[in-house]
Amino acid sequence: MMFLLLIIAGLGVVTLLVILFAPQIRKYAAGRVCKSTTRLDGKTVLITGANTGIGKETALDLAIRGARVIMACRDVEKGEEAAASIRASYPEARVEVRELDLADTCSIRAFAQKFLREVNQLHILINNAGVMMCPYTKTVDGFEMHIGVNHLGHFLLTSLLIGLLKRSAPARIVVVSSLAHNFGWIRFHDLHSQGSYNSGLAYCQSKLANVLFTRELASRLKGTNVTVNSVHPGTVNSDLTRHSTLMTILFTVFSVFLKTPREGAQTSIYCAIAEELHSISGKHFSDCTPAFVAPQGRSAETARRLWDVSCELLGIEWD
Repeated sequence: MMFLLLIIAGLGVVTLLVILFAPQIRKYAAGRVCKSTTRLDGKTVLITGANTGIGKETALDLAIRGARVIMACRDVEKGEEAAASIRASYPEARVEVRELDLADTCSIRAFAQKFLREVNQLHILINNAGVMMCPYTKTVDGFEMHIGVNHLGHFLLTSLLIGLLKRSAPARIVVVSSLAHNFGWIRFHDLHSQGSYNSGLAYCQSKLANVLFTRELASRLKGTNVTVNSVHPGTVNSDLTRHSTLMTILFTVFSVFLKTPREGAQTSIYCAIAEELHSISGKHFSDCTPAFVAPQGRSAETARRLWDVSCELLGIEWD
């Protein structure tokens, strides 16, 4: 009984401290803000998964800077709602919604084909969309959902648009990864988790793949005036946890320690526009500053092997 009372008392003290220091906690949790005043008039931006969370906030910010922002969304109806919300906040926003399902290579190819036919410049590509801790499912093409959407879908999309990015140079690619890459390993022997499956580890593997993709792509883009960097947006209170009841509960209880979507979007915005990054490529950022990359994310050999395996799985050649 005494032990239980001590636990209750301890929780009460912690709760009281959180309430008392909530403003300081929030200020620390929010992280750094992108301070660049860069305008994007005449520039075209493509953001995947821009109908919610940090993708939507990134779209709003870049639209306010004058860019034409194309929001690539799986759910067009939700995308249109997000676009309407952006226009309500900034009536002059040039935002448009296009359908893109990263879990279906046919959808990706159809999107790219129409995009290349109708859009003659692309200055910023933000590979933002993602899934997290899904129950075991496969994409239309039979890929495990995390690696399929978070890595392979964006790998294919980028390969199809890279020519336009080069012709529009200077151009930038931003790949939204995560601190979770530190806990990931590329399981080449079971990339699609058919032997065993853990949703958390599958997510971590896909986020590591984002970092490795950024590294290898940067190497291949040298001399093109197209840069690519990956970002950790922070721990953001968004609907990305919708597949995990436990994570949803934890995020609700500890929301004071989490970033808002607007705060989480700052590093993506920074990497997309900051003047000082005009020639920086192949790096990883968090809170608008260079961030630590796990040893497995710095392996050139693993990056090259993942590149080759990805090309093979998608049936493409990308020199």
